[in-house]
Amino acid sequence: MKLIVRLAVIAFLVRWAVPAWAVPAFARQTGLSCNVCHYDPPELTPFGRQFKLNGYTLVGNPKETTISNGNTLQLMRNLPVSVMLLLSDTETQKKQPETQNGTVEFPQQFSLFLAGEMAKHFGVMAQTTYDHQSDHFTMDNTDIRYANHATINGKDLTYGVDLNNNPTVEDLWNSTPAWGYPYISPDQTPGSIAAPVIDGTLGQDVAGAGGYAMWNDHLYGDLSVYRSEHAGGPAPADGNGFTYNIVGAAPYWRFAWQQYAGKNYLEFGTYGIFMRSIPNDVSGVADRYIDPSFDFSFERPIGADTVSVHGTYIHESSHLAATYQQGGAAMPDHTLDLGRMDATYYWGNKYNVTASYFNMVGSNDATLYAPAPVTGSRTGSPNTSGYILQASYWPDENIDLSLSYYGFSHFNGSGVNYDGSGRNASANNTLYAALWFNY
Repeated sequence: MKLIVRLAVIAFLVRWAVPAWAVPAFARQTGLSCNVCHYDPPELTPFGRQFKLNGYTLVGNPKETTISNGNTLQLMRNLPVSVMLLLSDTETQKKQPETQNGTVEFPQQFSLFLAGEMAKHFGVMAQTTYDHQSDHFTMDNTDIRYANHATINGKDLTYGVDLNNNPTVEDLWNSTPAWGYPYISPDQTPGSIAAPVIDGTLGQDVAGAGGYAMWNDHLYGDLSVYRSEHAGGPAPADGNGFTYNIVGAAPYWRFAWQQYAGKNYLEFGTYGIFMRSIPNDVSGVADRYIDPSFDFSFERPIGADTVSVHGTYIHESSHLAATYQQGGAAMPDHTLDLGRMDATYYWGNKYNVTASYFNMVGSNDATLYAPAPVTGSRTGSPNTSGYILQASYWPDENIDLSLSYYGFSHFNGSGVNYDGSGRNASANNTLYAALWFNY
């Protein structure tokens, strides 16, 4: 089936979709529409960031009150449950060997959310997701918070405790990896041969706990620790079959400053993680990673429209003593540098266009980054760079029809014959059409 026919089918589905709300459990809780908290879900507005900072506990929904033995229990009358459905079609410039091109996923993803205030000062955003390729449900991004306020020298201090399963998922800004751009993306195209550990590598494979605070609505800090938990693996964990097995606990840090200058909003900060990990085991020689990272966010309203810009830079230094000892690397010391930037223009609540650029460079290692058809590196380099262009249309606040184009100038170290089997970087250029429902 030609791409234009598939797009027509998606457009037809949009025409007959039932209107509701995006991430609507929060909308039902607060009585506010989705665009109060989001520009383009999951990108947060200033109000959305404040709502998350305060533990998802702004409540407008009526409650039922029960008193027993002198204790009061208040429960929302409506169960705070939401549904997300993502349908997609992906087509690369050149198909992968022995596969069909232009693959429809119906759905690519189906998620259930438990999201909202659970008790006074206590809120949760818990996601479980059905994945088309694995054909089963798994626990997805989850963020559980306690938040409260204090006054110090006449200045407000918001503080809290956070439990989550993905470093940066607790963050307030869309410049860090867990909620960074692209917000939806193809899951069946070739991926880069390398990624920093802070860039989603540990997502849903760890459990973390920490504390955070925002002083005077300007200075934000978060200190957390993470431990491997390996959902689906044996308990207690033996590490077998898992690339990352954290030794002890991995500390995570996040500090940011936000400031208004007239209509302009600016945030800049640092985040990162330090981790010792043993591949496929829980004892013995360990690899070591440290990922100091920096980010910024910029927003400006233009009448009824908005411009938003995000950027991040991750520098990873690793000493892969265990991987080197096991023959998985030609040398122990490596670096990996990743930079991303995206800019979006929102026309009211109906249309938006985004342009994004990404670039990753790293140490050459012909063993760690070995040649292999499609996924490998002929040069032993992880260097990958390219861009994303996207246009979205929201006929209702809970329905998104988007079309994206991914272009690559380099892929796994080269522009031409990057894998050693004759595939060029441009062969992975991708057209991605998606229909996203939230109810």
